[in-house]
Amino acid sequence: MSEEAGVFIRELELRDGAVLGIRQLSSGDVGCVVWDAAIVLSKFLERRARAEPGLLTGRTALELGSGTGIVGIMAATLGADVTVTDLEDLQDLMKMNINNNSALITGSCQVKVLKWGEDVTDFSPSPDYILMADCIYYEESLQPLLKTLRDLASGETCILCCYEERTTGKNPEIERKFFELLKMDFDYEEVPIDKHDEEYRSEDIHILQICKKK
Repeated sequence: MSEEAGVFIRELELRDGAVLGIRQLSSGDVGCVVWDAAIVLSKFLERRARAEPGLLTGRTALELGSGTGIVGIMAATLGADVTVTDLEDLQDLMKMNINNNSALITGSCQVKVLKWGEDVTDFSPSPDYILMADCIYYEESLQPLLKTLRDLASGETCILCCYEERTTGKNPEIERKFFELLKMDFDYEEVPIDKHDEEYRSEDIHILQICKKK
């Protein structure tokens, strides 16, 4: 990791030897940081796409709570047409990271504002994939997040959710509440850890594959 004028560069090596350089800010809210769950999900996507060539090529993907945009950018390097989304104050950081990694993108990657719980008509039709990493953290955001998932997803959308299990404070209760709300409208299963990237995996980081109930 290198530093330049208050910006830290998080480097992530791809399997072909290329390197994603993701800028994260030295100050700001949680969206300015590359979290471990985002790296685990990014490398899982890469491993899965390498095992199934063409898996993401030409497919549409939307990332929720993108922050630095690393997960969506990884999907775009694998051929997906991606929209990374977050609040207004993170748009410039995501655009910077897309531009700085544009030589590696084989699909496309655009940035849009999306506040959970609000109208999603600008995002139709439903994407093939919805990606989310470490989006389960505030109790007050759970209902808006689930509403957005319901509104965005079709019965054919594959939702990949990666989160770090945290045992302090209110975290266990927030996670329990998330699953309670999730199962009302969605079916899900956990991806076994042996299907995660061989190097970028951890027992306390989980990946869920979620689909809307028929």
